[in-house]
Order: sequence, then C-alpha cells, then structure tokens
Amino acid sequence: MKKIYLSLLVLILPALAQAATAATQLEGSFKAGPAIILISILILFVMVGILFRAKDTNDFYAAGRGISRVGSGMAIASNWMSAASFLGMAALMYGSGYHGLAYVVGWTGGYVLLLILMAGQIRKYGKYTAADFIGDRYYSQTLRAVGAIIAILISISYCVGQFGGIGLLFKWVLGVDYNWAVLIGGTVVLAYTLISGMLGVTKNMQIQYIIIIISFLIPLFILSYKFDYFWLLPQIGYGSVVSDIVAGIPLNETNQLINSLGHEFAMVPSPEYAMPWDHAAGKTFFQWIAIAFSLMIGTAGLPHVIQRFYVVPKARDARWSVVWGLFFICILYWSAPVYAAFGKILAANPEVGNLAPDAIVVYTAQLGNLHPLIVGFLAAGGVSAAFSTVSGLLVAGASAFSHDLYVKVINPQASPKRQLLFARLGTVLMAIIVGVIALAKLALIGQLVAVAFSLAGCTIFPLFLLGIWWSGSNRSGAYAGLIAGALVSIIALSYFIAGKLGLTWPAHEFMDYWLGAWYFAWIGAPLSIIVNIIVSLMTKETPIEIRKFLVEKVHS
Repeated sequence: MKKIYLSLLVLILPALAQAATAATQLEGSFKAGPAIILISILILFVMVGILFRAKDTNDFYAAGRGISRVGSGMAIASNWMSAASFLGMAALMYGSGYHGLAYVVGWTGGYVLLLILMAGQIRKYGKYTAADFIGDRYYSQTLRAVGAIIAILISISYCVGQFGGIGLLFKWVLGVDYNWAVLIGGTVVLAYTLISGMLGVTKNMQIQYIIIIISFLIPLFILSYKFDYFWLLPQIGYGSVVSDIVAGIPLNETNQLINSLGHEFAMVPSPEYAMPWDHAAGKTFFQWIAIAFSLMIGTAGLPHVIQRFYVVPKARDARWSVVWGLFFICILYWSAPVYAAFGKILAANPEVGNLAPDAIVVYTAQLGNLHPLIVGFLAAGGVSAAFSTVSGLLVAGASAFSHDLYVKVINPQASPKRQLLFARLGTVLMAIIVGVIALAKLALIGQLVAVAFSLAGCTIFPLFLLGIWWSGSNRSGAYAGLIAGALVSIIALSYFIAGKLGLTWPAHEFMDYWLGAWYFAWIGAPLSIIVNIIVSLMTKETPIEIRKFLVEKVHS
C-alpha cells in the first residue's frame, strides 16, 4: 500500500508543480495550483467532520465537553481568526493606516476581558448556550427566547462578513463571478457543519489553526527577506516599511522594490498613514476609542465565543484555554499590519489599478512575486479562517434555535433525535439568510463583523457581566437594560441601512458619526448597564436560590 501511495505522489507532484507555476493574474482567471490546494484542504475538512461527526446533542452543542486546554485554545484562536482577522484587519489598515489598529486593540483586549471577567464563571454556571444562561440566571422563559433571537441575529451579522471573505477568495481562485463564489463556498461550509456539529467543528478548528498560521507567516518572511527588511522577525521589521510610506519613496532611488508586474514606482509622503487621528485620514480620536471599546465588550458578549467555554471539562480549563487562545491569536494579530504596509507599497503604482481592500493579503503576496503555490496556500488559509468561524457561528445559531427556542420554549418534550433535526434545520436556514445578505456587499468584511460586536456589546454583554458579578441584577432590570441596549442598536442600524439605500434621515450626519454602525456600543452598553442597575434596585430582588447558587457554585 505504501508503494501505491508513493507512486501516486510521484505522478501527482510534477503535474501540481506545472499547474502551480502557470501565470497568475491578479483577477479573473482560474488558478490551477491554488485551486488544487484549496480543494484538497476542503476535502480534508469534510473528512474530519465525518470522522468526528456529532452523534447526539451533547456532541453537537458542546463537543462532549472533552476538549483539552491547548486544543480548546487552538479552536478558540481558529474560531476567532475569521475572514475579518485574516483578511479584514489588513484591509482596514491598508485603507486607513493607524486607525485600523483600533480593531487589533479592540479584538485582542476583548479576550483579556473574557479571561478576567467571564471564562471560568461561565463554565462553572454549566449551561450550553448564552440564551440558556440568560433564561436561567434571570428566571424568565421570555428572556431566554429573546436571548436566543439576539444570538441568532449576532451570528447572522457575523457570518455575513465571513461569507463575503469566502466569496472573494473563491472568486480569486476559481475565476468565477462573486455571486457564484459565495454560493459555492457557502454550500461547502454548510455541508460539513451539518455533518460535524461542535465536536467535528472543534477538531477541524485545530487543523484549521495550523493551516491559517503557517500560510499567514510564510509569505511575510519571504517578502521581508526579498525586499531587504528585517526578515528574522517581520512583525518588527515592517516598521521600516511604514517609515518608507510616511517619508515617501523617490523615483528610481532603488531597484529592489519592483512588484510582480515589473513596476518601478515612487510614493509621495503619506504621514497620515502612521498618525493616530490625523485629519487627512478622515478619522478622529473619538472614533478610534469608540471602535476599540465597542469591540472589546462585544468580544465578551459573542455567543459563539462564550459557547467555546463549555467544550472543556472544568472551569480552570476554560481559563487556560483563553490564555492559550490569546497567545495563538496574537501571533496572527502581530502579523496582519505587515501585509497592510507591504500592500501599500507594492500596489502604489497607478497601473496596478484599484484592488479590493479585503483581498489585499493575497494581492500583496502576488505583487511580491511569490511562488503561486505559496499564494495558493495563503488563499487556502484565508478560506480556512472564514470556514472555522462560519462553522462555529452556524453551530451557535443552530443551538440557539434548537436548544433555546424549540426545546426550552416550544417543545420541552422533544426527543434528542428531534432536537438534532431542528438544530440542522436551523443551520440550513441561517446559511440561506447569510448567503442572501452577503451577496449585497454592504461594506468591508471587518466593518460588517464590527456590527455584530456592537450588537453583542449592547445586549448580551451587560446581561452576562451583571448576571455573573452582581447578584442584585434581577429579571426586571434585565428587561429594562435589554430594551435600552436594543433601542440604541435599532437606531444605529436603521440609520446605517437607510444610508446604504440612499435615504437621508433627519440628523443623519450627526447620528452617523456618534452612533456609527461599527461602534454604537460605546453608548449602548453603558446605558444598558446603568438602566439594569437602576431598575433592579427599584424592583423585587433576585430569588434567594439564584443568589445562593452564584455564591456557592460560580464564585466558590
């Protein structure tokens, strides 16, 4: 058998190398080498999903609660490093320079909040989902249902950006129309999520993390070495690239910085690229802080992130899984700005044309004239990032639909088999809704994902923060706080959607600035918390059994 495998490998490798070294255009062509890599990785994901498929609801919702600390940390990192991290952060920094770092600070800081405030306590509480916690802690089936609906809406909002990333990369690899690329990629990720459940998805995430991080780092070392920057640690060496962008590159000063299209180029000085809130960048100090704050608290309120703490055996494991997850995440987060800086220089020549910012990671590797196999592996890493997050979101949304809405509210007598059926139906329904919205291309991937964070920060985060750390928060306070946060969210999103439809509402410019769709949680979350506290103090206190449970079980 080994001889057969070896013979096949000998036959396939020359064909693979020949296909991979074919000329690779920036847009519009089928790319054989990257396609082979992408298809191979997708087959691997489906096979892992089948091997570790969910056999019951415990596997589907919480992976049997048998994942190790490091394994869970890798899954957290993979689940977190979505298309918004892999593609979107570089896109934001490519377009707006230093301002884009607000997303790096916000998303990283959110995990520090989770580690300090929630990870161990959530695992000790012992519920499957965010809505399950809300319904039990605030002793209300209505709040459970509302929490489930919010979890589904957040998952859909987050998923839209991922489907957009999948569409861009499938379009780049296959040379097909964006709409077809979204449909093809969405169908594949839906198929393996349906088979896998949380158990198969978690196992896949561990593999996906390895693919993501290796594919992301290799081009950085090559680009830094090739263009004579400090390549031993590109995350530090790219500072010289930023200096070149700020100071400008005079014409014909060097022959080293030539892109794959043969362009020698010059750059006019762009000091605003490295300025925190330069007027030339069109961004302000308030917006930077509001984005970072909204993303931090939004991270601590995302249903699919919270749900990852249920897959480990104990509360201590939940805390350590966040530590490992933060370490694995930081490796990529320190690296994303490098692509933005190199992309800025390599795409500086006007003849390159307008490039889609969300695909600048792949374009940078191409313009740096890296081998097509390396570029293809990078694209496959981007697809892996989007797939790992989409699968986690679909499972979280399906869990809310099946476990929290159908079983806990509509039909408590449902058999495990029927629960699994409804979980899979919910997954299909979510994927269809997300696919339709993704086709509209409403904004950049990172911005679309930021909407989900602000929504989570205004609604779920206050309920978890007060529910865990203040026993005085009661059902009435939860209702009032949720209404306050939801109202801010509805106003902000209504103005955002109206703007996309070309409508101008009263005070549109004022609302667009102070309640931007990417950061409206800066006011929504504090308002929700304050209202919750005031109403809780004015109404009947939390039942004694819940306060006792918090003291003895959650904070012991």
